[in-house]
Amino acid sequence: MQKNDIVRANVEEINNLGFGVAHVRDANGGRGQVMFVRGAVTGDVLDARIIKVNKSYLIAKIEKMITPSSLRVAEPLCGAVGCGGCVYQPIRYAHEADLKRDYVVNAFRKAGLSDVQVGELRHTGELTRYRNKAQYPVANGKTGMLAGFFATGTHRIVPMSDCCLQPTLFGEIVTYICQFCDRNGIRAYEEESRSGLLRHIYLRTGAQTGEVMVCLVINGEHFKGEDALARELMAHFPAVKSVMLNVNRENTNVVLGDDYRTIGGRDYIEDVLCGLTFRISAGAFYQVNHNACELLYGIARERAALTGKETVLDLYCGIGTIGLSMAKSAEKVIGIEIVEEAVTRAAENAARNGIENAYFYCGDASDAEKLLERAEAAHGDVSGATVIMDPPRKGSTPELITYLAKRNFSRIVYVSCNPDTLARDCVLFKELGYEIGEVTPVDMFPRTGHVESVVCLTRK
Repeated sequence: MQKNDIVRANVEEINNLGFGVAHVRDANGGRGQVMFVRGAVTGDVLDARIIKVNKSYLIAKIEKMITPSSLRVAEPLCGAVGCGGCVYQPIRYAHEADLKRDYVVNAFRKAGLSDVQVGELRHTGELTRYRNKAQYPVANGKTGMLAGFFATGTHRIVPMSDCCLQPTLFGEIVTYICQFCDRNGIRAYEEESRSGLLRHIYLRTGAQTGEVMVCLVINGEHFKGEDALARELMAHFPAVKSVMLNVNRENTNVVLGDDYRTIGGRDYIEDVLCGLTFRISAGAFYQVNHNACELLYGIARERAALTGKETVLDLYCGIGTIGLSMAKSAEKVIGIEIVEEAVTRAAENAARNGIENAYFYCGDASDAEKLLERAEAAHGDVSGATVIMDPPRKGSTPELITYLAKRNFSRIVYVSCNPDTLARDCVLFKELGYEIGEVTPVDMFPRTGHVESVVCLTRK
């Protein structure tokens, strides 16, 4: 096969990147090379134009739909094409739920754990407007600054201010900022020349409070007219309680730099989660789907099976959301987090909510042997604790897992945003003497290919 060849395809399945999977028939009519078709759905019959040829696979786009799948929805969620976000927006949600559960099942199967039970996908039923955070890259368009999202696998911006997963207010704020930049001659950052000032518009909101943070990521120390912009934003959008600058002058794909500066209002916003009030800073981790997060944490509490007598050891604790949500059911909560600012916020969040049995310490999970030194110096041996761990997408580390097993922690509740790394880590836990309970998938990110999971590991 060659680039621009057109072939008839029967789409067999859709993967979590939003590509339909088909096979090109070989010369003898047999099942030939695998082909990934962007935007295709399980059951589609279509003509596909090949856009990339690899030794082991082909990538194609839809040239002509012959027979659309019965799994397709009548109308897509939005008109944006190619942004790479809502990869499941062409299909019915019931099929999406099946796909996400299958993703978790297959991750454990590929890891050699096909005997692990995976429950039904849990979800809130909310499919749109659920995100409380958005990062909009910007570019210099022919008629002015434009904002949107990167097309799949590129740094080409698909212009779009109002995303169906974000609050409508986000789109209005982004449009206002772009217009302000046009009026004041402020240019968007250009990667090739490394010139221009504004790189990203980063927004956060409290789902329960309605408070909004605006953070401008800039290639410089100052933003022209920054004081005026902060005043205008807070006057025009009363929900805006914080306007920040983030300095990122590096030639990198990482969105945020290390330095923040407040130019209007506070350096945080507040939200209410699981009945507790949290202060959220620009750089702090906070789950992007409020209602699904409450569902997720509720499942984690069930798996922890606390009686009020346990110490909860909350690893990768961030600003303390999981641990503090369990504090009422535990004797004490000890949180460990590598980001010092998050540790400070976690302690503040405990005090703000009148929680006196939660303590937070800075520690690196990759330095497992020293991870609990400060906590145990203050509280004594914590070997009998119930462990809660919510690592980043890359999962935990062999060093930490081996250390937890060495310390003989009897109950570990693992919250994961990546089924593949969860399954990988569960292999090591099993080798070290832990039984793997039922895995519960939770849809934190409807219409996208991502899925969270919760599992309880118990010492044999």
